[in-house]
Amino acid sequence: MEGSAEEELERRSKFLSSLIQKKKAIEQEDQHDYPNVRVRASDMPLALQNRAFRCARDHLDSMPSKLDSKRLALALKKEFDSSYGPAWHCIVGTSFGSYVTHSIGGFLYFSIDKERRLRLKILHTDSQVTTCTCGLS
Repeated sequence: MEGSAEEELERRSKFLSSLIQKKKAIEQEDQHDYPNVRVRASDMPLALQNRAFRCARDHLDSMPSKLDSKRLALALKKEFDSSYGPAWHCIVGTSFGSYVTHSIGGFLYFSIDKERRLRLKILHTDSQVTTCTCGLS
C-alpha cells in the first residue's frame, strides 16, 4: 500500500513537471514573436495579449520618431472596443501611476521598446468604474 502511494506521488510529480516545461516552452515561443515586449502583470487571455502587442507594435512602427502617447492609447482603445465590445481603457506612457478596477480577464500591463521604456495598460471594465491616472507622459 505504501509503495503504491509513493509511485502515485512520483507519477503526479512527473506529470506536473512536464506541464511546467510545456508552459515554459510556449511562453518562450510567444516571446520570440514579440522580443521587445515584457508583460508586467496580466489576467488577460493570451490571444488578446498578442492582439495588443501586435496593435501596439504596428502603431509604433507607423509613428514618426517622436512618440505620441495619446494617439497610441486612442488607437489601442478603438481596436479593443471594436473587436471585443466597449468599455476598454488604455494608459500609455513612460511614467505614470494608476489605480483601476477591471473586469476579470481584461487586464494587461506591459512594456515595449527598451529604448523608449514605454509602458501600456489595457483594461476592460463595466460601466461602473473608477479610474485615476496621474503623471501620464
